[in-house]
Amino acid sequence: MLFTKDKSFYKSLVLLAIPIALQNLVTFSVNLADSVMVGSLGDAAVSGMYMGNQIQTLLQVFSGGIEGAILILAAQYWGKRDTESIRKIVAIGIRFSLIVGAVLTLVCALFPSEVISIFAKDRDIIETGAEYLRIVCFSYLFFCITQSLIAAMRSVEIARIGLYVSLCSLVVNIGLNYVMIFGKLGFPAMGVEGAALATLIARIVETVIIAVYVFAYDKKLRLKPGDLLKTDRLLLRDFVKYGLPIIAGQLVWATNMLTSSAIMGRQTADGAVTAMSIANTVNNLAYVVMNGMSGAVGIITGKTIGAGLEDKMREYAKTVQIIFLALGVVTGITVFLIRDPFISLYAVSDAAVAEATKYINVLSVTIIGTCYQAACLFGLVKSGGDISFVFKNDFIFVFFVVLPSAIVATILGVPAWVVFACLKCDQILKCFVAVVKINRYNWMKNLTR
Repeated sequence: MLFTKDKSFYKSLVLLAIPIALQNLVTFSVNLADSVMVGSLGDAAVSGMYMGNQIQTLLQVFSGGIEGAILILAAQYWGKRDTESIRKIVAIGIRFSLIVGAVLTLVCALFPSEVISIFAKDRDIIETGAEYLRIVCFSYLFFCITQSLIAAMRSVEIARIGLYVSLCSLVVNIGLNYVMIFGKLGFPAMGVEGAALATLIARIVETVIIAVYVFAYDKKLRLKPGDLLKTDRLLLRDFVKYGLPIIAGQLVWATNMLTSSAIMGRQTADGAVTAMSIANTVNNLAYVVMNGMSGAVGIITGKTIGAGLEDKMREYAKTVQIIFLALGVVTGITVFLIRDPFISLYAVSDAAVAEATKYINVLSVTIIGTCYQAACLFGLVKSGGDISFVFKNDFIFVFFVVLPSAIVATILGVPAWVVFACLKCDQILKCFVAVVKINRYNWMKNLTR
């Protein structure tokens, strides 16, 4: 039976996926607004801000690993309706996340130029990126708190609050972008510094909204500020045991992303860095929907396995594979069709347009694999409890396939789009691993005590 007959699965998938996907879309829109508005300032501004945001990507990787540990453990405890354990797990996660945010804030505030120079060699890009980074780094702590609390709410099947928080952030960010980047309503024109300040203020607004909801209005988890000071040695041990492979996997992904940026930042083709910024924006746009659905699959998986319903989970796994393969094909076609209209949003050089066109052509193929393997390996395998497998799989592909092939391609002097294709090749190759792993069903593990 390829499709489960359990109607509650489809209902839960839709009710969880829509707000998560919309939240991701809104969050993406905030970044897109920054990119497009700054894009009117030229190639150096776009590239500088993109490189400045590489540290935000690193923060998202760390916090994403911590949030993943919160979500996977808490969702399984939610299957048992053990909210006391969930509150302790959330408190542990927030403390870890704040430590990471504080370290990155300190480094970027003190050494912004040195950090940007890791990713780019062009002096204009380094200077512009440093201007952006030295302000936006102060948003990191607020981001950590917000994302941890949203993960806590998702684990108990409250996904809409994340959407509302992101909508408020979008309105604040776009409004302040217009005022601060271009100098409206009596403000000076601040350029990329204005974009950074707008992002900082929007992050603060996000944190205030989610904190008020979680501590004052939520009736499921009933988390209180005092709970954040509590701990539990056994749950801390579980968090470290199951969280470290998730964080390690995220670090592998971060290494891949940051090294990829460094590799592409050193391509000799005109407009290569700007083109990569545009192409990755398209990639993120395509990813928001599938990521929302994948996140929903993860919540359902954790809850189902936590409740001990493994036979039901086998049905769900077959259905998930069909749904996400079809979604991948549709997404790939859509990416190809919106390519030219999307690139036209940017006021960049003809060379950057030509390069971006080639990169997006590559993405229209690799995004099919991303859809399938992301949902299977993250929504099923990782959320199902086999956390270390995903880490090992990512490690092998990144360090033995993706980065070596891209480095060799760069040394051989092949066109930049071929190097870009090497950096994305794992998205297709991982599908073959995912098919075998999922259909062996040895990934279902109950992590609760």
